[in-house]
Amino acid sequence: MIGIFDSGLGGLTVVKEVKKLLSNSSIVYLGDTARVPYGTRSPETIRKFAKEDVNFLMNKKVDLIVVACNTVSSLALDIVKKHSNVPVFGVVEPAIKKALELTNNNKIGLIGTRATVNSNAYKKSYS
Repeated sequence: MIGIFDSGLGGLTVVKEVKKLLSNSSIVYLGDTARVPYGTRSPETIRKFAKEDVNFLMNKKVDLIVVACNTVSSLALDIVKKHSNVPVFGVVEPAIKKALELTNNNKIGLIGTRATVNSNAYKKSYS
């Protein structure tokens, strides 16, 4: 079983792609629409939400977790990894890898929440 979470419904695009690749897998999706958006919150609050989200998925007995939220992937992937005992995948590094494959001038742009942009996670992973 695959656990996927986002701060809202945007992560359903990740669910769609996972289903294409692993059509026989069951998916548990957590879209935290009660607290969306995460990107306007403090790093401490984002980390708290990430811990709560991973605990929810671990209670569902998932075999791996995909953090479909850029904000959590940028600021709290370590928390998700720390509080799970299954493989964890974020979205920052795969997004950068794909963007670099597609760019013609080795430059990429980023549209994201304030927290995601201010984390410099995309810049750090790109450098």
